[in-house]
Amino acid sequence: MKLPGNMQAMMQQAQKMQEKLQGEVALIRVEASVGGGMVTVKMDGNKHVLAVKIDPEVAGDVEMLQDLVVAAVNEASQKVDQESQKKMGGMLGGMGLPPGLI
Repeated sequence: MKLPGNMQAMMQQAQKMQEKLQGEVALIRVEASVGGGMVTVKMDGNKHVLAVKIDPEVAGDVEMLQDLVVAAVNEASQKVDQESQKKMGGMLGGMGLPPGLI
């Protein structure tokens, strides 16, 4: 199905913007610490965990350590979401879309 010329150009522009956004999101790096810094997680924009730092003091309490790791990963994931939304809002804000669509 062939789209009208103007629509085709808009679709190509949207695809280029999506590719650029994906590249920018991949560059995001966040860090989240929980338990007063007992566990720190570093994560990229694709939500891949890059590093985990654990204070030796908490290493003996397995249940607490597990809870802290989960909390740190969840917090880092939320930070990635926030940074991604900022990037999307900045990039798509100039398109004149109605509020709430981004």
